[in-house]
Amino acid sequence: MDKLTGAHWRKSSRSSTNGGTCVEVADNLPGVVGVRDSKDPAGPALAFSPAAWRAFVTQVAERG
Repeated sequence: MDKLTGAHWRKSSRSSTNGGTCVEVADNLPGVVGVRDSKDPAGPALAFSPAAWRAFVTQVAERG
């Protein structure tokens, strides 16, 4: 079974508004955070543990 079944995707607040670089995140599932390219919603998605996702977001924000 796919870990991201039932995911509710939302566009990242940091995604561009001109149809370019768009990332969608699904954080409504227990124990997993999904990330995908909004231009290819049927394509591959990545699945992270919530702790790994928080660590990634923290590191990006610190470098931002």
